[in-house]
Amino acid sequence: MSEVVLSAQVRTAVGKQAHRLRYEGKIPGVYYSRGEEPINITVTPLALKPLVYTSDAHLVDLQLDNGVRKTCILRDVQFDPITDRPIHFDLLGVKENEELTVQVPVLLKGSPIGVKDGGTVQFIMHKVRVACLPKFIPEHIELDVTNLKMNDSIHVRDIVLQNARVIDNEASTVVAVVPPTVVKEETPAAGAAPEAGAAAAAPAEPEVIAKGKKPAEGEEAAKAPAKK
Repeated sequence: MSEVVLSAQVRTAVGKQAHRLRYEGKIPGVYYSRGEEPINITVTPLALKPLVYTSDAHLVDLQLDNGVRKTCILRDVQFDPITDRPIHFDLLGVKENEELTVQVPVLLKGSPIGVKDGGTVQFIMHKVRVACLPKFIPEHIELDVTNLKMNDSIHVRDIVLQNARVIDNEASTVVAVVPPTVVKEETPAAGAAPEAGAAAAAPAEPEVIAKGKKPAEGEEAAKAPAKK
């Protein structure tokens, strides 16, 4: 895998004092490794950019301003929830003959056959965890999805790597081609009350007209018995 040089400055400001560094345009971070004391550092956003905004995994050649150099990997990055800019990062030191676990990006290659038949690609796992020696860390894992038909999928167990192994659940689905979603129209249940407007649309019953001569005005009042 490729290596990125990261120039950093050792810092003494920690905790709440680290906020001041961000106002100065710097990003605080920590280098740590088993058996070593953690080192608090700062970098510029430009220096950290090749490690954060990339689709590949990299080894990091950390070069400190006191002359110390460390080989490590980017373990974690925290982002501001509003600006989405990096505000803190962690570097993990690696040793040449010591196996480590790292997240490796997954890239898809090709256009699935199932998509041409109306299916949709569901890309579920964009990264997988890989265990290997530092020199065998893959930059990314490329999966050819060209032959995926409708309802076909690629699982973790289907990924084969040289000198490395994927340690995620082997039954987990990485990518799949699924049929398009069909929305069924609801049909009213038997005996259900008609919707508003249905009654208005129904024809009104004809008015019943009584047979015989219609009494003249006041005639009904005259025939009514007088109250005692």
